Amino acid sequence: MLARAWGITRSLAIYHGQPAKHRRARQLYGRFLGPGDLGFDIGAHVGGRVRTWRRLGARVVAVEPQPDCLRVLRLAFGRDDDVVVEPVAVGARPGRARLELSSATPTVSTMSSAWIDSVTADPSFAGVRWDRSVEVPVVTLDDLVARHGVPAFCKVDVEGFEGDVLAGLSRPVRALSFEYLPPAHDAALAVLDQVERLGAGGYRYNYSPVETMRFAADEWLDAAGLVRLLETYRPAGRSGDVYARLARS
Repeated sequence: MLARAWGITRSLAIYHGQPAKHRRARQLYGRFLGPGDLGFDIGAHVGGRVRTWRRLGARVVAVEPQPDCLRVLRLAFGRDDDVVVEPVAVGARPGRARLELSSATPTVSTMSSAWIDSVTADPSFAGVRWDRSVEVPVVTLDDLVARHGVPAFCKVDVEGFEGDVLAGLSRPVRALSFEYLPPAHDAALAVLDQVERLGAGGYRYNYSPVETMRFAADEWLDAAGLVRLLETYRPAGRSGDVYARLARS
């Protein structure tokens, strides 16, 4: 229980306790979301992005299967009619799956055993332990679209399960993001290929390192340009987020 309490407290400090980062986040996400737009936060965690998007006037579907994070989301947003909290995971097909939880570092809880294998060899994960697991319901992005509508922006941050999440989406959305982690570089490139196929080559890309909430490139890039950009960040071993938007939007 102490590890779980510490983990959630740490997450709250990281995602809600940095005013300067929240100002930058509003500027970044303001490119994708405005009043009345719909955002899907897949892997909402403790609601840092939900808070930012609501301040932009967007409606939010916050998807999170971790029980401790769900308690935070319901406490923070349960009375907000423009936030729907979905207590589920997202995958390639509906059903149930096993979620591996890290009590002290809930940001790295995952449904991908392959991702755990790939990152545990990295020194930055030396102290991480996945110490318990829960079975959770799984829906697809297509299911969520049928329930709530097509999002203007979809954030996917699910620790190595991004490919499975996007496999359950049959139509491109206007803009999306997915996590990039250098120790799982090849897996991220596979996700990039999925996004390219989903958008029939119509997406353009940028990258935001770590939690800077700033874009690394001055102009939006094609897929090959993004790969070259990621290669410059890969040696530092620090994660970030890839952003994709349809060029025709």
